[in-house]
Amino acid sequence: MEEAEVRQQGNILTSVSKHRNRFIERWISRRKPENVEPGVGKWVSYLNREKKLDSLVGRRPTAPPAPKGLYLFGSVGSGKTMLMDMFYSATEGIVKHRRRFHFHEAMLVIHELMHKIWKNQVQKKSHQSSISSWIMNLPFDTKVKEWVAAEEKYMQEVQMKYILPAVADKFLVDQQGDHGGASILCFDEIQTVDVFAVVALSGIVSRLLSTGTVLVATSNRAPMDLNQDGMQREIFLQLVAKLEEHCKNVLIGSEIDYRRLIAQRSLDQVHYFWPLDKGAIREFEKMWDEILRQSGGRVTSKTIPVMFGRTLEVPESCNGVARFSFEYLCGQPVGAADYIAVAKNYHTVFISHIPAMSMRIRDKARRFITLVDELYNHHCCLYCSAASSIDDLFQGTEEGTLFDLESFQFETEAEGGKLRRNVLAEGNVGAGGSPAGIISLLSGQEEMFAFRRAVSRLIEMQTPLYLEGVHHLHPYYHMQHHEEFQDDSATAS
Repeated sequence: MEEAEVRQQGNILTSVSKHRNRFIERWISRRKPENVEPGVGKWVSYLNREKKLDSLVGRRPTAPPAPKGLYLFGSVGSGKTMLMDMFYSATEGIVKHRRRFHFHEAMLVIHELMHKIWKNQVQKKSHQSSISSWIMNLPFDTKVKEWVAAEEKYMQEVQMKYILPAVADKFLVDQQGDHGGASILCFDEIQTVDVFAVVALSGIVSRLLSTGTVLVATSNRAPMDLNQDGMQREIFLQLVAKLEEHCKNVLIGSEIDYRRLIAQRSLDQVHYFWPLDKGAIREFEKMWDEILRQSGGRVTSKTIPVMFGRTLEVPESCNGVARFSFEYLCGQPVGAADYIAVAKNYHTVFISHIPAMSMRIRDKARRFITLVDELYNHHCCLYCSAASSIDDLFQGTEEGTLFDLESFQFETEAEGGKLRRNVLAEGNVGAGGSPAGIISLLSGQEEMFAFRRAVSRLIEMQTPLYLEGVHHLHPYYHMQHHEEFQDDSATAS
């Protein structure tokens, strides 16, 4: 309002009218919005009307605060994810708008939305620049041209500043129903592994919590301990403040790994064959032939879609069953997007020739952990042939220990992907999408937790309780049941 009053005092409109011709004057008068006070812009006029309305009838009532969410943290296998999933299942049919994300999937969705919003902004910027250039060529007063240039600069700053809130507004939208955001967000394994995660989570989670979303999250660390490397500390503290304001922190204090406990009490289920000798390899191949016989199909190669318009070649697949070598899945620059595609398309996955992990193959080790995470999150049945037992898989080799002071590369998409580089350390998107260095700063403790989690999950994936759930929980079977229901409905019609 102050800016508008200054412009009025400058008598800009009088100066403009001296130079514009009749055609431009008629065009401007025809385009003038209704109910706008003379001499001020549309938004200033709107605010003035709101102020008058508040003085007459009082301020509008505000929505009551949303109930507090939960932030569950604790050690590996203590039951955090199980509790969150029990809660999420209990809300089915009761809470209309709800979403569940794992960390990898959420970051990929954020990347994709940021890219779309950034692309739209670039197009708008080009359109606005062309209009501004046209106005600059008209015989306007210098003050008018300065005002137009300032408006264009202001719009660019606003677009960059509010890209994360814009992503948050789209993050939970039900595209099919065209509804607003979810009222419950379940977020598994919150991490702040790099600058991008700190900035993105702070901007998006803060926005969602401020607009009434109830967050139920799990993590291996308490909120204040998430960012032990001190990345973007001011932004990180804003995230912690929001989490503490809107969530109750609950420590799952048990040091028992319940996955391992269940496995010890279960009958042996041989899905993990080791070491890589003739006997173990023969049993692995025998199991592959048995599963193929049960699937009743022919082995073919297939190309499956991956996020960001990419594809992944699957060398051997048959009716929801796929086979890969460790080197094929973890020895090339792929990441969580590829592993999510595999996990969604195949209920049973065979991985052969998994080596013991050492610093020599630290990037492959990190990819393998991400792969296990996604196969577990989608409840896939996993068969492995490996050089060592599950417990010894991440213990290093004669070449040395698995990790040292050197940090690992955390991957949430293909290495070198442009979307990840578009986010500056300050939390903005660079003009024109210019690359910016995003450095992964995983600590040894963080990696140790990831290794322990992978071991724990590999052990649980051998148990009857887990294997019995594959048929009920995997997306492949959900899709089949949906197609059968549609066929039955069509027949009945």
